This record gives sequence, C-alpha cells and structure tokens, in this order.
Amino acid sequence: MEYRKLGNTDIDVSVICLGSMTWGQQNRQLEAFEQMDYALAHGVNFLDTAEMYSIPPSADTQGSTETIIGSWLKSRSNRDRIILASKIAGPAEGWMDHIRKGRTRFNRAHLEEAINGSLRRLQTDYIDLYQLHWPERNTNYFGQLGFTPAEEDEFTPIAETLEALDSLVTSGKIRHIGLSNETPWGIMRFLELAVRLNLPRIVTVQNPYNLLNRSYEVGGAEISWREHCGLLAYSPLGFGVLSGKYLGGARPMGARLTLFPDYTRYSSPVAEKATAEYAALARRHDLDPAQMALAYVNSRPFLTSSIIGATTMDQLATNIASADVRLSGEILAGIQAIHEAHPNPSP
Repeated sequence: MEYRKLGNTDIDVSVICLGSMTWGQQNRQLEAFEQMDYALAHGVNFLDTAEMYSIPPSADTQGSTETIIGSWLKSRSNRDRIILASKIAGPAEGWMDHIRKGRTRFNRAHLEEAINGSLRRLQTDYIDLYQLHWPERNTNYFGQLGFTPAEEDEFTPIAETLEALDSLVTSGKIRHIGLSNETPWGIMRFLELAVRLNLPRIVTVQNPYNLLNRSYEVGGAEISWREHCGLLAYSPLGFGVLSGKYLGGARPMGARLTLFPDYTRYSSPVAEKATAEYAALARRHDLDPAQMALAYVNSRPFLTSSIIGATTMDQLATNIASADVRLSGEILAGIQAIHEAHPNPSP
C-alpha cells in the first residue's frame, strides 16, 4: 500500500480510503465489519464517513454508518490505527429535513451539534479530519452546471466558520479540517482567510473525480498541488459505472443503480459510450476495467486518496488491489484519447 501526507500535516494516509455510505442500508453491520477488517489488514488506514450516511439519505438510517464504525472501533480497540474522517451536512431544506430541519448553517452552534453527534455515534473522543460536506452558500455542486447568482445569498461568513472550527480543534474534538463539493473560489477563500486570521488551514478537498468527470483538473488540481490540500476523490468509479457492469443496459441484482435508478449522473448515452471505450482499452491490456479506472485516479499528482466503496468482498479486494497497478504510457495515452473524444460526459 502506498501512503501520502494528509495535506501539510505529518499524518500518512493510504492512497486508498475506505468509503462507507452503503453501511446501514445496502450492507449490514456484519458485512461492514468484514470490509473494515479486510481493508485494515491490507494497509488501508483511512476511513471516510458523514453524519448523513447511509445513502440514499433518510430519517430512518441517518447516522447508522457512523454507529457501525463506532461499534467496530470499540470491538477492535484499534482507534489509534485509523485516520478517521467525517462531515457535517450542508443545507438541504426540502430533501433532508431530518437533519436540523434541512437548514444547516456552518456556525458555532450547528458545528458543535454535528460534531458532538458524530463523536457519540463513532464512540471516539476526536475525528482526524472534519469536513464541510457541501457549501452553505449558493454555488455549483453535485454536477450542477451554470452558476446562477441568488437574489438573497445569505451564508455564514467563512471567517466565522473557521473560528468555530478553530474552537473545535483547540478543544481536541477534531485535528484537521477539509472541504467537500467545493469550487476553486471557495477553496482559495478558505485558504486565504486561514492565513490572514491565523485560523485552521484546510488540508483536503473531497470532490468527485473519475474518468467520466475530470472537471477538478480545471482550477482545483493546481490549488491542491500548490497549496498542499490534496484531493480526496469520491466516486472514482462513477457509482460503479466504470467497472463496466452496467454496459448494454445490464442491471445486476443488488447493484447500486439497480436498487436506486434515480442516480443517473454517470449513465447518459455519452457516458456509456465513453465507459465502453475505457473498458475495451483495459481489456486489450489485460486489465480489470475498475482497476484501470482507479489506477488512473491514484496516479494523479494532486491526489491524496481515492475513496472506494464496495458492497461485496470481491469488489473490495479488486478496488484495494488497484493501489498496486501502474499504467503504462501506452495506456495513459489511450485514456487521454478517449477523454478528448468524450470530455467530461458526467460533470
């Protein structure tokens, strides 16, 4: 397993991070325990979760993933071996009203409420990396294109958010902070104010990045490299699409897009055509399509870690093994040719 620094800290994290959003819904606790045991045994020391998980979000399952992880940490007595990341949900009025009535603000009161709930469920005294799951302000995220200024765009001043996070760092509840689903403007604003006001500096940005969506390369990648706040790539397989298992309209039993067909971000006709070409490229070189897709993400110099997700142990083993796959110049050229023919079909 390869390890990289978490931002400008002295913490080493595995290039593969184990995602957890299926635990408590698609995966039962016993299966989640098996995944975590296997991952740790194979060098993965980085776990990512969120207060809103599992996914799809619901009042019945909210917090279930953190609860499962907390039970595992307690039963294994291995908290000191794990770099643990979690997130406070952003505003979600109308579609996630069960968390602070959908009106989360990144102010002191809501941050303290969220972190205390996560610590209780995780059965730990601290979280290594605490992230803002998506921006509070009006901006582009979750695949939205076309920035539209809001007539009334009131949000907690970023300096106030950093001051609240600083108090949580000082109290020992969190060690470091990160952003998620953030824009280049937001990343730089957080960095600038941290320096100016001597407040905690973000060390990671958790945004989508995969062969079907390389939009992070426009703006975000340079910031991650120059400012030492590396990318935590989520959806590195595009909801599993880049494994090739959904090609030709296939919907395997129990697979995520079979169970939740509304998740269409990576399933457009153009995305399917690109996926078919990526899968064919992998097979011509005797590679597993999922491992090729993950190995590409792993190879990016601005990346800290790829957040994988799996519902079966076979998937998990394949995904973790991608850390040992190195792509030749010929394969990288083939990937680039496909990208130029079908650029970012799933932003």
